[in-house]
Amino acid sequence: MVGMDNASSNRNHSHMSASLSPSRPKPSEAVIAALTAELSSRFGDRAVTSAAVREQHGHTLTWVKNQPPDVVVYARTTEEVSEIVKLCIEKRVPIIPFGTGTSLEGHINAPDGGVCIDLSLMKRIIAVHEEDLDCVVEAGVTRKELNEHLRDKGLFFPIDPGADASIGGMVATRASGTNAVRYGTMKDVVLSLTAVLPNGEIVKTASRAKKSSAGYDITRLLIGSEGTLGVITEITLKLQGIPEAISAGICPFPTVKAACDAVIMTIQSGIPVARIELLDEVQVRAVNQHAKLTLPESPLLLLEFHGTDAGVQEQAERFGEIAAEFTNQPFEWATKPEERSRLWQARHDAYWAARGLRPGAQSVATDVCVPISRLAECVAETKKDILESGMIAPIVGHVGDGNFHVQPLVNVDDPAEVAACEAFVDRLVKRAVAMEGTCTGEHGVGQKKMKYLEIEHGEATLELMRVLKRAMDPHNIMNPGKIVTL
Repeated sequence: MVGMDNASSNRNHSHMSASLSPSRPKPSEAVIAALTAELSSRFGDRAVTSAAVREQHGHTLTWVKNQPPDVVVYARTTEEVSEIVKLCIEKRVPIIPFGTGTSLEGHINAPDGGVCIDLSLMKRIIAVHEEDLDCVVEAGVTRKELNEHLRDKGLFFPIDPGADASIGGMVATRASGTNAVRYGTMKDVVLSLTAVLPNGEIVKTASRAKKSSAGYDITRLLIGSEGTLGVITEITLKLQGIPEAISAGICPFPTVKAACDAVIMTIQSGIPVARIELLDEVQVRAVNQHAKLTLPESPLLLLEFHGTDAGVQEQAERFGEIAAEFTNQPFEWATKPEERSRLWQARHDAYWAARGLRPGAQSVATDVCVPISRLAECVAETKKDILESGMIAPIVGHVGDGNFHVQPLVNVDDPAEVAACEAFVDRLVKRAVAMEGTCTGEHGVGQKKMKYLEIEHGEATLELMRVLKRAMDPHNIMNPGKIVTL
């Protein structure tokens, strides 16, 4: 996930049109006009039809064609979301939930038109239960806003996908981030959800208890559903105490394989590293240019350790011993908090930094994830593929859990480059799946990864997903054209 300012991606790239065709008949102009009039009457200036706002609520990142909704409605409460859904179901008009627009696979596009429900005004932090280490927030609260609120309480929310994404969007895409190796992903930190179903009903999926055996796990059914099964409006989250001590550092390696081998041994040795991020030499060069840093321009790992003073020192020393087996370069500390912050901000800005390597080119950010034992092999083969293809495609990854990202930079006006990039992404995904991995570790399916679900899961599992979708959303109005087609 990244920020959402990229006017160039609104171009109508003909090579994308076939894969983004409507998944159901579009509502007629008369139906849309009647619904828009109802929404405007009910919500006033919070129902917006201007072309600029509608395009901002279609896909605005990478080269996925922008497909804007017919109207954008800014909801303020769960009850308002329910009201909007009921109006849409009456007229069989599609609904597309929207958080901050930072997803990368076309999740927020409206291939069939319809109503975009923007949840960015739902900003309430409803409750913080310090003694239970949990909180309840509305879907529009962003991760940075939540952590700012929690700081004085000695608590923090650990999932950090990079962008200041909304919590609701992070649930919907099953987000991850640099802390996942220690604290898990969104599926590990969500206790309960409040959601509006495709029929407009409001449901709460669980209690605040830390575990339960009471019935189907509806919470995890909705986590990662990308708005196709309902609109998530409130979330109950697990929190963590701010560590007593935090230490960070960088360690250069001669090759990406050596860096990944060091990661594998670190994880297998049981060192409780909080963050362990890989940047290849191309991404390091981009980060140096963008953030005015002087990192060594070779493959390197960024690491962070959490715990007590003695604990983080021991963890760092043990990692240094492992790293020495794969590199003769020193492990360098970022000792001051401001140095750590600058280092991790540069890592989080990797997407924008990479774009600077080829101004005017379009970014095609994609990700895969493999078992940790196959990480070095997968990254090394991918690096070889990039070099043989002659592309500029930086690699960066949350390698502690086997997840890495590749960001080819492509001239979308050159059909040969477009074809070469699409072939590369296809090889990347199939390579990861062949290694018992997944087509996406955290970006999600959206529109662009749908074609790989059968390869990864098999037709029987894919049909089970369709059965669930049909049962919950028989009219296919919830974010149609994403994950599965009916």
